[in-house]
Amino acid sequence: MAKTLTEKKLKFDKEQYLKWYESMLLMRRFEEKTGQVYVQQKIKGFCHLYIGQEAIVAGTVSATTKDDKHITAYRDHAHPIGLGMHPKYVMAEMYAKITGCSKGKGGSMHIFSKEHNFLGGHGIVGGQIPLGAGIAFAEKYTGTKNVCICSMGDGAVRQGALHEAFNMAMTWKLPVVFIVENNMYAMGTSVERTSNVHDLWKLGLAYDMPSKPVDGLTVEAVHEAIEEAVNRARRGDGPTFLEMKTYRYKGHSMSDAQTYRTKDEVKEYQQQDPIDKVITTLKANKWIDDAGIEAMEEKVKALVNESVQFAEESPYPEPEELYKDVYSEPNYPFIIE
Repeated sequence: MAKTLTEKKLKFDKEQYLKWYESMLLMRRFEEKTGQVYVQQKIKGFCHLYIGQEAIVAGTVSATTKDDKHITAYRDHAHPIGLGMHPKYVMAEMYAKITGCSKGKGGSMHIFSKEHNFLGGHGIVGGQIPLGAGIAFAEKYTGTKNVCICSMGDGAVRQGALHEAFNMAMTWKLPVVFIVENNMYAMGTSVERTSNVHDLWKLGLAYDMPSKPVDGLTVEAVHEAIEEAVNRARRGDGPTFLEMKTYRYKGHSMSDAQTYRTKDEVKEYQQQDPIDKVITTLKANKWIDDAGIEAMEEKVKALVNESVQFAEESPYPEPEELYKDVYSEPNYPFIIE
C-alpha cells in the first residue's frame, strides 16, 4: 500500500513549501495580469508568458545562492520575480516606463537586475547560451565559487552556438548549469518535428557532460537536480545539462492562436499543475488550510495590483534618455600596460 504524504518523511520543511507556494503563486498571478493588460494594449511588442512553468524558477532559486548568476531567453518575467525583484519594476519595464528595471528601454524580452544577479532576458534565440558560458568563465577566472544558471527553450537547442558553448564549458570545466525548459513546442513546432533526438538531455552526452531529464512540473525534483548540479560546479567539476520537462498553458506569445495543439492536451497537463502539487503537500501536512490559501491569494493579488498601479503612474523616459546607456566606460579588474 502506498504511503500518504503525511506518512512519508519529507526532505523539505514547512517554511520551504510556503516559500515555494508564495513564489510560484506570485509568478502565476503576475503573468495572468500581464496577459490582461496586454490585451488592453497597455503593454506593447512581444510578450511571452511563463504560466505553467513556475516550478523551474522556484526550485532553481531555492537550490542556489544570492551570489549565483542567472541568464535566460525572452520568456523572462518570472525569473527576476523568483529571485526577489519587486514585481512592480518588471511591470513598469513592460509598460516602457523609466522606473522599469531596464529604464523602460528593454521591454518584456529584456528584463535585467544587477542587484539580483539576473543578467537577462535575451531576445535572440539561443543568444544567451554562449553568454552563460562566458559568465561562468568570469566567475572561474576571478576565483569565486559562484555558478551561472543558463536557461533556454527547447527551440534554442537547435542553435549551433549551443554546441560550441558545451564544448568550451566542458573543456574548461566552467561552473555553469545549462537548463532546457522543454515545454514541448518551439513556438508552434513540436520537438518531434525538429529533431531525431527527442530526449534533449542526451545532447550533452556527446561532450561527456553529466546530463539527465527532470520533472519540471514538480518543484522538489527541480531543487534536487539543481542542487546536485551546482555542487558539482562549485567543486570545479564543470557543467551539467538538465532537461526540465514542463508545459506552458498559454501560447508561445500573446499572438499565438495555438492551432498546433488540442485543448484536451492542455487540460491533461493542467492536471499536473506545479502549484496544486505544493498545495496538496501543505494541506496533507496541515501546514495550511483554506483560510491560509485565501490569505495568500489576497496577499499576492495586492502585490500584483500595486505593480500595475506603479507602472501606470510612472513617467515615460525623457527624450534625452535615448543617448544614455549606449556605451559604458570599461571597468577592468586588471591594468593593461
